[in-house]
Amino acid sequence: MTTNDFYDPMAPFYHLIHGDWEASITRQSKALDQIIKDTWGRAETVLDVTCGIGTQALGLAGLGYDVTASDLSATAVERAKAEAEKRGLSIDFSVADMCKVHEAHQDTFDIVMSADNAVTHLLSEEAILGALRSFHQAAKPGGGCLVSMRDYDTVERGGVQFKPFGVRDVDGVRWSVYQVWEWRDGNDIYDFSMYFTADDGSAELKTQVMRSSFYALRPARMMGLFREAGFADVKRVNDIFFQPVIVGTKAA
Repeated sequence: MTTNDFYDPMAPFYHLIHGDWEASITRQSKALDQIIKDTWGRAETVLDVTCGIGTQALGLAGLGYDVTASDLSATAVERAKAEAEKRGLSIDFSVADMCKVHEAHQDTFDIVMSADNAVTHLLSEEAILGALRSFHQAAKPGGGCLVSMRDYDTVERGGVQFKPFGVRDVDGVRWSVYQVWEWRDGNDIYDFSMYFTADDGSAELKTQVMRSSFYALRPARMMGLFREAGFADVKRVNDIFFQPVIVGTKAA
């Protein structure tokens, strides 16, 4: 099953992961803006290489950044475009593989970013390093890269695990949102199912389920791969964004 098989059908439901998507857009963009200013001082152009339905791209564009955004999921990109138009935001959206963003965009940017653990959909260190090298090519000298990821130092590994996200009441429908993780042998990769169960008051529940996998790369190793990709001044930023953020700078 490909990553597209996961994100294409999830695009209409993705906002339900957040208790309040609009508040998440605002909160996350402010956090990213702080990290960008603290790390690089000033930046104008941002390339979001895993934009999904636009959570971070919309917020950063709203703060005045010149945002270019791409994702492997064409369906997610179409929703992101519609969300930007609804908000009167000008964002250059396209469909592109994060492993080939330099070739896809043929430009360089002050900041190249990927949020929400998306990079670890790549299921090996070699694949992640290849993506980071593409990010490095797409970054301007003196600019850099920003990747947020799950803190896999704190994650219990092994077995089958239930991960509740919460209950959302939207337009008369009560949605239960949760994941089930199943760890593979070796406990470095886990397969997961994302469930959206709708209760509209009738006798039957309607459930949408999408399946994908993550590589449980530890943040310190991600920092090492940043360095191997060519980034300097690599740091881990905690307690600003909702996940740990790894940042690195391309030499001027």
